[in-house]
Amino acid sequence: MIVSELADILGAKLEGDPSLQVKRVNSLEDAKAGDVSFLSSASYFSKIEKCQATAVLVPKNFNGNTTCAILRVENPDRSFGEAALCFYKPPPLPMLGVHESAIVACDVKLGKDVSIGANSVIESNVVLGDRVVIGPNSVIGHGAVINKDSYIYAGVIIREFVEIGSRVIIHSGSVIGSDGFGYAIEKDGSRWKIPQIGIVQIEDDVEIGSNVSIDRARFGKSIVGRGTKIDNLVQIAHNVVIGKDCVICGQVGIAGSANIGSNTILAGQVGVGGHVKIGKGVIANAKSGLVTNIDDNTHVMGMPAVDRKVYQKAYFGMLKLSNIKNKLKILEKRIEDLINK
Repeated sequence: MIVSELADILGAKLEGDPSLQVKRVNSLEDAKAGDVSFLSSASYFSKIEKCQATAVLVPKNFNGNTTCAILRVENPDRSFGEAALCFYKPPPLPMLGVHESAIVACDVKLGKDVSIGANSVIESNVVLGDRVVIGPNSVIGHGAVINKDSYIYAGVIIREFVEIGSRVIIHSGSVIGSDGFGYAIEKDGSRWKIPQIGIVQIEDDVEIGSNVSIDRARFGKSIVGRGTKIDNLVQIAHNVVIGKDCVICGQVGIAGSANIGSNTILAGQVGVGGHVKIGKGVIANAKSGLVTNIDDNTHVMGMPAVDRKVYQKAYFGMLKLSNIKNKLKILEKRIEDLINK
């Protein structure tokens, strides 16, 4: 492919030789002749000056120096993803129909062009919408509903009565609808398992990474809102409600009955306490502990989480404690000398 063809596909403004050949995508650091790379932040300007890529995707207002051909776009990150698809050869699509080794209950309702992979089990009263893909070795529990164009990768378990929306992607190893973690304490100190009779509802356009656990509700629903994206290794407990278009990063843990507002970002290893209400548009930095309610559009960090500016001010103050301690020792010595004169 030549650069001018790529520019047309991406709707980019090209600056440079339109006849240059491009074959693949790569990072600014590793790119060589024939590669397409991208610049998404001004903090990488120094790297683009040394970049050996044939072409680089940059923001429309880019004014740095580079010997590469320039492709000006609105969003370099997104356009780079589109460029990658131009050179990527995906594996063959799953074969339509039911693999001979799959076990499908007689009363399952299958939409058009459904694919069910090898060794999968589809239990009674399941409904699979048009073009749903169930990867090999997956289990879809009794009465579950998966709507059109959803893709369930190999080795996923979707428990009974779970409701999955349209265009949902669930990656390998995830379990949707496992029992909530609830026990009552008996008089003798033993724990009695509380029945978990609710369901999980995953709305449209959600993507769930690998090895994610989303617990069914004790009663009612655990809900993941439309367009939310969940990274690998996330735990979401019973009766949690997550709003629309949230980003939940790796190793986040959300305790029971927490409510997460729409457009919120929880960075890696954030912990959210039970019954806590997190507002809309909240950003929580990595390893934050959200143990009290958080207002809309707040940026927090720390454990327990506080406003980011408050935390940073306190943290920088803590870093000065050693110097303050040394100064206090000097002052104490001077005072002692004055007293002893």
